[in-house]
Amino acid sequence: MSRIANAPIEIPEAVDVQVNGQTVTVKGKIGTMDWEVHEDVAVSIDGSVMQIKALKETKSAVAMSGTSRALLNNMVVGVSQGFERKLEIVGVGYRAQISGKVLNLSLGHSHPINFDIPDDVTIETPSQTEVVVKGMDKQRVGQIAANIRAYRKPEPYKGKGVKYADEIIVRKEAKKS
Repeated sequence: MSRIANAPIEIPEAVDVQVNGQTVTVKGKIGTMDWEVHEDVAVSIDGSVMQIKALKETKSAVAMSGTSRALLNNMVVGVSQGFERKLEIVGVGYRAQISGKVLNLSLGHSHPINFDIPDDVTIETPSQTEVVVKGMDKQRVGQIAANIRAYRKPEPYKGKGVKYADEIIVRKEAKKS
């Protein structure tokens, strides 16, 4: 049995959850999210607690119940608090700034990089070397942060590049002759 699926999801006061067949709709102060639950998984709401249960005892149904629980919990947290990923830019002359709906990155390439900001996330630059990606969908926030990081991944010798704020770069020693 999936241990993750057994854990109930606490629904905060400001969040409204509706189950209509296999479709779950979660509304909060940040926005609304819909998700179609797998046919082998049942979702039930009792007061302010949501329970997820596998309808079959097959390995795939049990696995989907744990996955469904994690995704539904992320939806509840996303519409109530939101998610954010912080990126740091390390390197001389490397910087980021926002102009309108475009994130301008100078990362040592021969050209500036213009990253179009999607409508479902917000990107902030508190300083020239910091980028903060915020949104209500955890997967989308993480993917956009990964796309920005992919323009110049941190290199192991000097640590230059775009890295996550909590990422530790293992440094290598330069070759000695």
